[in-house]
Amino acid sequence: MTILNRLPGSGALGRHLKPAHAKPLTAAGGVLAVVAALLPWVTFVLGDGAYPAKATLQFFDAPFAVEGYRLHVLLLGLVALVVTFVTRTPGRGRVLRALGWGVFAISLISAVFITGRGGGLGAITAADGVTAFGSVVGVVAGLLVVLGAKAGHLDDIPEWSTDLPRWAAYLALVVGFVGVLYLVASLLTAGGTGGASNPYAGPIFLAFLGMAGGVLGALNGLGVVRWISVLSEKHRAFSIAVLLVCALALPLTSAGNEYWMTVATIIGVYAATAIGLNIVVGLAGLLDLGYVAFMGIGAFVAANLSGAAAAKVGIHLPFPVAALLAAVIAGVIGAIVGSPTLRVRGDYLAIVTLAFGEIFSKSSQNNIGGLTGGANAIPGIPDVEVAGTAFNEPISVLGADLPGGVLYYFMIVLIVGAVMAVFANLKNSRIGRAWIAIREDEDAARAMGIKTGKAKILAFLAGATLAGLAGAVLAHKLTTTSYESFRFLESVTLLAAVILGGMGTIPGAVLGASLLFVLPEKLREFNDYRLLFFGLALILIMRFRPQGLVPDRVRRAELAGETAGGKSIEEEEELVVEHEHGTPGPKGDRA
Repeated sequence: MTILNRLPGSGALGRHLKPAHAKPLTAAGGVLAVVAALLPWVTFVLGDGAYPAKATLQFFDAPFAVEGYRLHVLLLGLVALVVTFVTRTPGRGRVLRALGWGVFAISLISAVFITGRGGGLGAITAADGVTAFGSVVGVVAGLLVVLGAKAGHLDDIPEWSTDLPRWAAYLALVVGFVGVLYLVASLLTAGGTGGASNPYAGPIFLAFLGMAGGVLGALNGLGVVRWISVLSEKHRAFSIAVLLVCALALPLTSAGNEYWMTVATIIGVYAATAIGLNIVVGLAGLLDLGYVAFMGIGAFVAANLSGAAAAKVGIHLPFPVAALLAAVIAGVIGAIVGSPTLRVRGDYLAIVTLAFGEIFSKSSQNNIGGLTGGANAIPGIPDVEVAGTAFNEPISVLGADLPGGVLYYFMIVLIVGAVMAVFANLKNSRIGRAWIAIREDEDAARAMGIKTGKAKILAFLAGATLAGLAGAVLAHKLTTTSYESFRFLESVTLLAAVILGGMGTIPGAVLGASLLFVLPEKLREFNDYRLLFFGLALILIMRFRPQGLVPDRVRRAELAGETAGGKSIEEEEELVVEHEHGTPGPKGDRA
């Protein structure tokens, strides 16, 4: 974003907005957001029952007893009012813009769902002589705050000093990571599990997502997100320890039941797999469209070596040994599949890997060699046990009762942590730098003396090994494994997770995998429409964040024109010119 684009008055609508309009618009929007939270949102009870958060007029006997998404709208509106009148708020324009979009998203999601579920426009306006304009007022309030922020000046994201006493830095990191833990638990449980008993789980989850986006955007505008990120990098060892403790503490939150532990474990499995794919695609730049096959190989090898009831091998090895062998075999096959990359690249490489994925899928479906079970799959995979305790059983630790499956969750957290450590060391190693050079320009890398063939095969081997290990864990967790879990669509989803999260970054792969496997689970209520919503969300994210949610420096510079600190490269160049020559940069007059 250039200086010209950030000036007030840019754009068709911006030409009618002046800086003097900023405060009145944001103040009016904040007041209307508060009013919207205190109004009813639905005029009559819908066919599936009263809409949540006591928003239906029939149950609106206590307007000040706000809860749920109405409480979120109220809080966002109040914060917008405070920021509006506290003129020295750092990043004021960005904070208001994020808050406005949060109010708008919550209100629009509820209005669209109520209208589309059979209520019609009368359900959110007036029907049978009664009115309920809460969602409409909320939409208007959000737009007013956003327009007010646009009328004002969008300052750069402030940079806060990280030169703190050690105890203060540690305290800030603990508070920040505990906040992340609370957000993760809330996202998992927002709206419940859905189904006939909870028909409004989908819109409640989406509304919470809108609120979370508004809050995170506001914190980013304040510079808090960047400050925590820099602080955690400065105290890396302590940050890793706190993150590990927070991850292991998830069962003690609202997500501490068997269902969410299963969901969290599967997310962890796919996160580990996505990190492995990030080695192949994110670091080495090799487009692999059959990567999920390595995960399937690990799952089938572990199933056959762990004494599953339907296995043909007849061997019963302990889980650690079976998982290690599954990872090794998947890695060896990955190196074999990577051999053709010595002569092909780009689209041709994608075709080769796609063919391998289809060969694996069809071979598994037809039960070639009797190792995959075909259409019958391989059921009865024994549960992992430690000291006679099965991992799928509930346990009690220090008087705290933990749900079934929590041991699998603990195990996948440790595995993901180990995989992240492997990725980080590979990325910063000599071979990691060679992969990045190949990704940028393979011919130039070869000219610099890099053995590109060997490096590419190593990338496939490392990625496949990690996928095989993840597949072994998945097979034991689900106690069955089938070829249907390792089709082409899964490879595409994993690739989307890497690109969406940010190619070449560890948090990006984890975040991308989490989003792409949580969203479909939470949007099951929308049935046929959930894939449409899912696809639209991906399109919007890639349109406005092409570098990924957590990009590395190279992707940020290439696709967003930003420095590692998030500033415009053009602005930095102008500042350098001004500093060197003492005159405005090439765009100074136009700005």
